[in-house]
Amino acid sequence: MAKEELLSLDGQIEDILPDGRFRVRLENDHQIIAYTAGKMRRHRIRSVVGDRVIVEMTPYDLEKGRIIFRERTAGGGSGPRRGPRR
Repeated sequence: MAKEELLSLDGQIEDILPDGRFRVRLENDHQIIAYTAGKMRRHRIRSVVGDRVIVEMTPYDLEKGRIIFRERTAGGGSGPRRGPRR
């Protein structure tokens, strides 16, 4: 297996931990610690408990991962409406 080969798994956020980390339960019922990918941070994509996410993991450390995608929830809008800028 090459070093660049990463595992992509589906999961659900169970808990929010300090320092921008999350406890995620994967589909195969394993729990891992994951952090938010840089692009998600840059575009201010927020994740909350219960969100479905896609996690990238390296085969060398199966206890940690990186959240690369948060699935949209039904009925969730783009957030609160802001007033006009002045």
